[in-house]
Amino acid sequence: MKVILADLKIFIFLFFSSLLLLFLDNLNFLNFPKTAIQTVTVPIQYGFYQTGKNISRQFEFLFLARRSAQENKALRLQLAEVIADNSNLRTELRETQSLIDSYNKLSPKTFDLLPARPIGLTRYLTIDKGSNEGAVVGQAVVFKDHYIGQIKSVSPRTSDVLLSTDPDSKIAVFSQGKDSSARGILSGQFGSEALMDKILHQEEVMKGDLVYSDGTEGKLPKGLILGKVVEVNTRQNEVFKTAKVESLYNILELDVVAIIKSP
Repeated sequence: MKVILADLKIFIFLFFSSLLLLFLDNLNFLNFPKTAIQTVTVPIQYGFYQTGKNISRQFEFLFLARRSAQENKALRLQLAEVIADNSNLRTELRETQSLIDSYNKLSPKTFDLLPARPIGLTRYLTIDKGSNEGAVVGQAVVFKDHYIGQIKSVSPRTSDVLLSTDPDSKIAVFSQGKDSSARGILSGQFGSEALMDKILHQEEVMKGDLVYSDGTEGKLPKGLILGKVVEVNTRQNEVFKTAKVESLYNILELDVVAIIKSP
């Protein structure tokens, strides 16, 4: 009972106190205390407001940064795909153009050409066509109308090509210029050069002359370009003179070659 009376007294006190404060506020008697209190609380309230805005901006920045990072990642992936597709298209275009050039230089009515891609180079050039596609040992490998080498060995899916610059390569050739021509044997020297030997002194060979296959070896047709003469060595006490021959193409720059299946 005492507890109830005490609570009732507190309630009555608070009720009449509230009425008194409302009455005094209506009469503007509380303006000074309110001003004093707001002088303290307004800066605090402003500080909380600014802190809240800063926190909101930080969260917004983190959200936008994360979304931007995701978008940038997606754009980078798309760009990489576009670059890869563009590179593949350019490679396919070069391969197609090279094959067209080979057909234009070597008549398809005379030559059955099998396109192949270089896939490795050590001593021999490895290409991606083998016995499954009809490649056999001895067939010539060309780029356009330029002789690259001769198939030395085959497996079901690949072939190794003996390059014209290999010391084991020896080909009957002839050189041809505006006012000169000669016959000889072209032997590989490794690198990008070969040596045309067995040239008779009475035959004319000059720097800049093109060197062609003579067509006397099995599957190697006549008239394929092997390179150009870069130096002529005349030896008066020797029966023959020699000429250095340089290949016109860098093997590493070729994207596609062709196997001559039926000269």
